[in-house]
Amino acid sequence: MIWNEKIELLSRDGLKKIQTNSLKKMLKVLYSNSSFYKKKIDEKGIKISEIKTIDDIGKLPFTDKDDIRDNYPFGLFNSPLEEIREIHVSSGTTGHPTVVGYTDDDLQLWSEVMARALCCAGANKGDMIQVSYGYGLFTGGLGLHYGATKMGLTILPMSSGQTKRQLQLMQDFKPKILACTPSYALFLADEAKKMGIDPSKSSWEIGVFGAEPWSKNMRDKIEKMLGLTATDIYGLSEIIGPGVAQECTYKDGLHIFSDVFYPEILDIATGEAVKDGEYGELVITTLNKTGMPLLRYKTRDIVKMTTEICKCGRIMPRISKVKGRTDDMIIVRGINVFPSQIEHVLLNMDETHPHYQIIVTREDNGLDNIEVLVEIKQELFSDEIKVMEVLSSKIKNNIQANLGVGVKVRLVEPATLERSEGKSVRVIDKRTL
Repeated sequence: MIWNEKIELLSRDGLKKIQTNSLKKMLKVLYSNSSFYKKKIDEKGIKISEIKTIDDIGKLPFTDKDDIRDNYPFGLFNSPLEEIREIHVSSGTTGHPTVVGYTDDDLQLWSEVMARALCCAGANKGDMIQVSYGYGLFTGGLGLHYGATKMGLTILPMSSGQTKRQLQLMQDFKPKILACTPSYALFLADEAKKMGIDPSKSSWEIGVFGAEPWSKNMRDKIEKMLGLTATDIYGLSEIIGPGVAQECTYKDGLHIFSDVFYPEILDIATGEAVKDGEYGELVITTLNKTGMPLLRYKTRDIVKMTTEICKCGRIMPRISKVKGRTDDMIIVRGINVFPSQIEHVLLNMDETHPHYQIIVTREDNGLDNIEVLVEIKQELFSDEIKVMEVLSSKIKNNIQANLGVGVKVRLVEPATLERSEGKSVRVIDKRTL
């Protein structure tokens, strides 16, 4: 099922025309209403009249998360506060959080792209969806809720937490769709076993998982443990929340709704566009938002993109699963390391659980070290030092062969590492950089 065939099956020429018209309209509004963007555009030394087509977007300035934080709380709102109907806030590790405002039109737009996303995942009108993303200032829960409402699904608005109750109501109500973070899906499977429930026989047939990077191997693990089809959803609170892109049931890349969110994939070092199929940083321009439109927003997410038409028939480009983030990327001894690379190794090994943590430290001599804490299966945990050393060495060698950099491995018992009901903390960087 395709939610909006008129747009999602539109020809490339037709799509480009929509993108061009939307960009021109947005630029006029931004230049007139936003002192922030007027200054940015003027400093770039261009006139908005020079932007003739969407292909000229590279002439325009970037926006990043610091710009949003520096204009806290409402400095980037492009509509009067009395026209803002909803505000979402994402927490930050330093400085101010990022604040995003939504007008009535933005909420309708959000509902539309989320309905497209749910259709991509395989949902049909009348299905029941268990929304286990957090509601409130976090965009996950409400984004899924709005899309499910527009599509005509029956919503079980669980929010995050209350894991035993989540599982109990799954058994009683038999929802078809589970929406949560992939790490929480694994957490649900673990807790189900403790409650004497076979998670592979759950009522869930479709999973809509996002809000954190996850690998194909983790997908395989989730599908095996929960007996469902696991699809990836992508979004950022700064852009709109979930609903920017979504995998269809072919699971061959996430369809990015580029009539609304124009994507560029740029080289991390040079800022130049990369070729189709090459990894780079995803940069998004919101073409239709009114409350807080963003021009060439640097997401920090590392993906690749293809413009090939999908088997499902949708014309819009597809992005890969997120390989990592430029700000989550660990640079050790000149080598770029992504947590997803370590996850890939661990999930390919029979001895390990899909729970790990990476600790980065710096010695007095300036050398950086990576230590990977790995949970191993209970039956393999031993008091014999030699047995553990052999297993540790095996894991270490596999990781080093994949990363090209030396690591230390510390084996820990199952359930030792903290479980998360939201985003998992995969990296602890203790260096003073």
